[in-house]
Amino acid sequence: MTAVRTMITTVPAAAGASSTLTPLEKIEGALDSSVLQTPRPQQSEAEASAEDPHGAEGEGRAVEARPAHQARVSFIGAGPGDPDLLTVRGAAALAEADVLVLDHQLSERFRPLARHDVQLIELGVAVVGTAAPAAFQTPCSESVLRTMSAAVAAGRHVVRLLDGDPGLFSPLEAEAAACARSAVPFEVVPGLARATTVPMFAGIPLSRGHVGDVRLLSAPHPLAGEDFTAWSDWHRQLGEAGAGTSTLVLQGIGDRIEEVAAELLAAGRPGTTPVAVTVDGSLTSQRTVTGTLDRITAALKAERVTVLGPSTVVVVGAVVEHRAELSWYESKPLFGWRVLVPRTKEQAGALSEQLRRYGAVPTEVPTISVEPPRTPQQMERAVKGLVTGRYEWVAFTSVNAVKAVREKFEDYGLDARAFAGIKVAAVGEQTSKALKAFGVVPDLVPVGEQSAAGLLAEFPAFDPAFDPIERVFLPRADIATETLSAGLVELGWEVDDVTAYRTVRAAPPAESIREAIKGGGFDAVLFTSSSTVRNLVGIAGKPHAATVITCIGPATAATAKEHGLRVDVLAPTPSAAALAEALAEFGAARRAAQIAAGDPVTRPSERTRARRRRA
Repeated sequence: MTAVRTMITTVPAAAGASSTLTPLEKIEGALDSSVLQTPRPQQSEAEASAEDPHGAEGEGRAVEARPAHQARVSFIGAGPGDPDLLTVRGAAALAEADVLVLDHQLSERFRPLARHDVQLIELGVAVVGTAAPAAFQTPCSESVLRTMSAAVAAGRHVVRLLDGDPGLFSPLEAEAAACARSAVPFEVVPGLARATTVPMFAGIPLSRGHVGDVRLLSAPHPLAGEDFTAWSDWHRQLGEAGAGTSTLVLQGIGDRIEEVAAELLAAGRPGTTPVAVTVDGSLTSQRTVTGTLDRITAALKAERVTVLGPSTVVVVGAVVEHRAELSWYESKPLFGWRVLVPRTKEQAGALSEQLRRYGAVPTEVPTISVEPPRTPQQMERAVKGLVTGRYEWVAFTSVNAVKAVREKFEDYGLDARAFAGIKVAAVGEQTSKALKAFGVVPDLVPVGEQSAAGLLAEFPAFDPAFDPIERVFLPRADIATETLSAGLVELGWEVDDVTAYRTVRAAPPAESIREAIKGGGFDAVLFTSSSTVRNLVGIAGKPHAATVITCIGPATAATAKEHGLRVDVLAPTPSAAALAEALAEFGAARRAAQIAAGDPVTRPSERTRARRRRA
């Protein structure tokens, strides 16, 4: 069955007469208005859908037709799995698509790269009540092909996303032929083929220099309805491959590897032929098992690799021996580590991406919910003070503070020019980046410790001979300590310590996450503040003793110890980047020690599973 989802773009209403007001008049109007005496509650997705007659999946979206030369079907190769491996041309086409047609298994990873209002057509959503296995490419039905044709006729750009390279083991031929018969313009954007890319991610080049003999085979899939001829051709090809000496790359065999190995052996391949089996190729969950043709099934069982889907790639031949020297992906310092990041996805973006580069699988769990202050008047007066010249300095201590002030600016039609003549201080690299994204370059960022104490150590004392204004605006959280404001007062400044946002404990995560935290399912947890320690323990419980505890600074480490946690890693400097790097160095040292001792390379969470098996 095919699912179709249509997203809606909400266009703001025209400003009307209010656009003639100056920013200062807008602020004064807000201060006088009873409408703005209480903050507008944040709207949930369900509430937004209730207000929109179409909802999040409405069908009534008006779409402007493209010029005739832009209306087409683009067959795009998605590559082996990692969205970062899309070609530049493929990513550009996906980003501008009006209609996106793709297999259900690709949706989670590639849907975020398309426009939020793209019409989504998912294939293979239900096959006898369940989703089709990964990488089993569901061909477009006649009705979907007609929908694609109608969309192009209406001036829309349709992207048909296909696993791997469209020209290799995919439904491209039949679907492109249908477009040609209907006079629908189309293009093909090749992608990285799974058969050649996955072996490289496993450290296995398929040829030696310019010389090589490689044969690619793809098995028929039981759910695809291939006829007897397809199956007889497959067995014939296996027999021919077994009788030869070519390097073999096999796709689609899934859990039939024992049967395939037996056929190759029967055809004459030596039992000592090296074999590599790679699952989840190019993803951080990738795993490669090596062995010989006559023992590969036993090797998979020994490594407890039991789920072999159609996306699994098998390499048979002497080239597998290169893996011992050339393995680069699965040898990353945190490869396969499941790392808990107690932040929202938005806040953890750069940190999670850095962890992925080290090979980790980050899981974001928000422990704090950021909400507007209960009464907005204090912030509104402070913003008015920025416009009227009330402040000499503004000191930002967090990204959330920058976001809160920026949102107020946008409410009143202000921009970065309102900071003209005002000095700006920032604590932390991310806070500085958020200001620069707003168009404001901070005048002061501590060189040493990125904290309130670090800022105070470098903040200038008030000097009436040089400072015409003696007041500092300090937008902060409701739970912020008095360290910074008290220190600024000691330096001679008057301080407007304003609650820009409130931090409240987030709702508990899903039960599976809570069980993983307490049961040792995570290999490491990153604590970026004392509040994340307290809130995570409060909403989900203490991390298991086997979990590596990583803290951003001494204060956070002290809080972790107060809660009975052993601190394994302490960032050398209090920044998210340094925190991730410190964990990567810990992981690399741990891996090197295991290899030096002749032990198998394991993750911290695997110790807990081993104990449970012994028990």
